[in-house]
Amino acid sequence: MDSALEVRQHNAITTARYEYSELQLDIFLYLLSILKKDNQNGIYEIVVKDLSAITGKEYRYGYLRKATEEMGSRMFEISTPKRLEQLWMFQRVAYVLGEGRIEVEFANPIKPYLFDLKDNFTSFQLYAALRLGSKYAKRIYALCSQWKDKGQTPTFGLDELKKMLHLLDDKGNEQYKPFSMFKKFVLDESVKQINQRTDLEIGYILQKRGRSFNSVTFTVKPQPLAIVLPLKDQPAKTGSTPTGISDNQYQNTRLLLEKWNIKRADVVNQIMNSAELIQEVNKFAYELQTGKVKVEKNVAGYLLTRLGLKQPLGGPTKGKEKDL
Repeated sequence: MDSALEVRQHNAITTARYEYSELQLDIFLYLLSILKKDNQNGIYEIVVKDLSAITGKEYRYGYLRKATEEMGSRMFEISTPKRLEQLWMFQRVAYVLGEGRIEVEFANPIKPYLFDLKDNFTSFQLYAALRLGSKYAKRIYALCSQWKDKGQTPTFGLDELKKMLHLLDDKGNEQYKPFSMFKKFVLDESVKQINQRTDLEIGYILQKRGRSFNSVTFTVKPQPLAIVLPLKDQPAKTGSTPTGISDNQYQNTRLLLEKWNIKRADVVNQIMNSAELIQEVNKFAYELQTGKVKVEKNVAGYLLTRLGLKQPLGGPTKGKEKDL
């Protein structure tokens, strides 16, 4: 599974009112990442093991079947300057028994919001979105991604945001009605997860009308160090983690050095004892796996040069790298 896959989502869907569970959002976002403009009327396929590989979750047939069944009856309410549209996602869903594949055909009315994006779309990393463990964090991450080049989102009325997240309906029925609960379980938890697991660092500013909060603005800036892309066979941690470095970053760095044959004790120790160098190794790994940098050969030499560390005399041999 390519962890560099990008989701492009129509801005109207980013701000639409709809209620999908965390599992349903996983399915929806995965489908968005594999859309092809020249295949608008075709069948799209979810390979369950690929979805599981990128999320780290196990998907059981019964739960998937229930999730797509409910997605068929849950609508997107999309507001445009001239109309309010109620749309549903699927024309048909088929499970290929014994093969771990799900075939999907989209309903015609929603296709313009899936394929006709032009410049009116939000882009974000599939890996980051799927790794978020809260359906509200997934939605807020997509919303903030729409404004990542601006530094902050527009100001949303709290009722407007709650309706977008399907926490408040037109009859006044509301989840997390006490503001303290909404702040704790929706705003604070979403900020925490997004900042720990994605390429964005966000915050929020609340505004009051009288004595009560009535609106919110999210601040947004990129932070490439937040995503530590998964590698198999995580090693046992040794030594102490430098201040400001998570255990995940520390362990991932040690594994990356082994993967790239950087094994000289003095070089490894210098990197593993430096928060700055550990961050730089994780940043390089993220950029390498997402295609932001391309290194055809001698990844170790490129990294050590970037870190300002010297290679041994002679450098790596051709064909097979020496242990550095």
